[in-house]
Amino acid sequence: MLWLLGVTPAAQALDAAAVKQLAAEDSDSKLEAINKLVTSGDTAALPIFKALQDDVLQVYQGRVVISTDTGVRDALTGEAIDVAGATPEGIVINNRIRGALDSAIAALQLLAPDRAARLAAAKAVALDANAEMLPLIQRAVAQETDAEVKALLAQASAAIELKSPDAARRRLAVQQLSLSENPQTKQMLGALLEKGADGAFTEPDAGVRDEARKAIAAIDSRFVLPQVLGTMFYGLSLGSVLLLAALGLAITFGLMGIINMAHGEMLMIGAYTTYLVQLLFRQYFPGAFDAYIVVAVPAAFLVSGLVGIALERGVIRHLYGRPLETLLTTWGISLILIQLVRTLFGAQNVEVENPAWMSGGFALGGDVVLAYNRVVIVFFAAFVVFLVWLLLNRTRLGLYVRAVTQNRGMADCMGIPTPRVDALTFGLGSGIAGLGGVALSQIGNVGPDLGQSYIVDSFMVVVLGGVGQLAGTVIAAIGLGEINKFLEPYAGAVLAKIIVLVFIILFIQKRPQGLFALKGRTVEV
Repeated sequence: MLWLLGVTPAAQALDAAAVKQLAAEDSDSKLEAINKLVTSGDTAALPIFKALQDDVLQVYQGRVVISTDTGVRDALTGEAIDVAGATPEGIVINNRIRGALDSAIAALQLLAPDRAARLAAAKAVALDANAEMLPLIQRAVAQETDAEVKALLAQASAAIELKSPDAARRRLAVQQLSLSENPQTKQMLGALLEKGADGAFTEPDAGVRDEARKAIAAIDSRFVLPQVLGTMFYGLSLGSVLLLAALGLAITFGLMGIINMAHGEMLMIGAYTTYLVQLLFRQYFPGAFDAYIVVAVPAAFLVSGLVGIALERGVIRHLYGRPLETLLTTWGISLILIQLVRTLFGAQNVEVENPAWMSGGFALGGDVVLAYNRVVIVFFAAFVVFLVWLLLNRTRLGLYVRAVTQNRGMADCMGIPTPRVDALTFGLGSGIAGLGGVALSQIGNVGPDLGQSYIVDSFMVVVLGGVGQLAGTVIAAIGLGEINKFLEPYAGAVLAKIIVLVFIILFIQKRPQGLFALKGRTVEV
C-alpha cells in the first residue's frame, strides 16, 4: 500500500501509449517510445526503463507488466496482477535499444535529488547525448544549483547544438565547448575541421570552423601545464625504475668492475618472487592480501641476493681481472636463468595484481592521471637510494667495500676479508636489482624476458653517471627517464631510445669518466 501511494500518482502521469509502445515488435517503435518518455521528464519512467534493461518488462494480456520474484505488477499503475500460472511474454531488445536505455536512464537521473547521482548522469550524458534529450537537458540546466553539474550539462547541450542546422547556434555551441575541461571535447571540435572524401569540410560554415580552431587553441592552452607536469612525472617514474635497475649494477660493475650480463635476470627473479608471494597471500591470507607487497620486498631482496652470492662464489670469483670471460659467462648464465624460469612458470607472462591502496590515480587536469602505483615507486626508489647511501657511508661493510674498491691488495694486507666482501657486495647489488623487479611487477606483466629490456639501459645509466658514483647514477637515471618521456611524443619510443644512445656516445667521447669521476686514485693490481 505504501508503495502504491508513493509511486502510482507519478506513474499515472506517464504516457500510457508510450509505455505500451515499448512492447512493439520493431526497434524503431521502441526507440520512439523511449524518447517520448525521456522527453516527458517524469522520473517515474526510471523503474520501467530499468525493468526493460533487466529483461523483466513483459506483456500479459495486452498489458505491459513488470515480472519479478515477488510477483507481477502493472508497469503503469503498479497494480498487482494474478497471472494464474500463465507466463507473460518477454520483450526482446537488442544492443541498440540497450544503448538508448543507458542514455535515457542517465538523462532522467539528471533530475534526481542526490547530487552524486546527477553528477554521474551529467558525465554520462555529456559523452552520449542526442537531440531528443535537449529539452530535458535544458530543463535540468535551468534548475541545477551545483556548478560542476551545471557546467557538464551546458557542455552536453552545446554538443547537441553542434548538429543544429542553424550556423549561429552551432557557433554559440562551439564557444560554449571552448570552456570544457573534458579532453574528449577537443576531438569533437576537431571533427568539424575534417574533410570528407569529396574534399569538403564536415562543417560547411567558415565562421563555425574559425570558432572551432579558437576553441581548440583555448583548450590546449589550459592543458599545457597539466601535460608538462604529467610528462615530468612519468619521466620521473621511468627514471625511478631505471634507477632501481641500475643501482645494483652500479655496485657490481661500478665498484667491483664486473660486467654482469645476468643482472637483468636478478630483476626477473625479484619480480617472480613478488608473484609467488602474491599467490601465497591469495591462497592462505586472502584477508591480508593488500599487505603482500610488504612481504614481497624483503623476500625479493633475499632471494635475488642469495642467487647473486651463489653466482659470485660459484663462477665470477674465478674470473676477476678477465672482463671478456666474465661478460660471456654471465651472458650464458642469463640464458640459463631465463630458460629455468620458462620451465618452472611457462613462457607466458604472469600477472601481478596491485594492492588496493596502489590502484587508481588522481587527475591532474585534462586526460593526465597520476597513477598511485607509479607515485609509490618514485618514493620507494628514493628510500632505497637513501638506504644504499647509509650502507656505503655509515657501516663497516660500506667501509670495506670502498677500501677494496680503491686498493684490493692493501685492503687484504690490512686484514679485510676481501673474498667475503666481494660476495656480500655482489649479493647487495643483486638484491637491489630484486627490489627493482618488485617495482616492475607493479606496472606491467612479469615474464621470462623481463630483465632483457633493462640491461642495456642500466649500463647506459651507470656509464653516463660515472662508474662507482651513487650520485651520478641517480642523476643519470632521472635525466634519461625525463629525456625519453619528452622525446617520445615527437620521435616515438624506439627513435627516442636511439637519440638517447647517440647522445650518451657523444657525451662519453668528450667525458669518458661520466658525469662524476672518482676522487683520488685507484690502484690496479
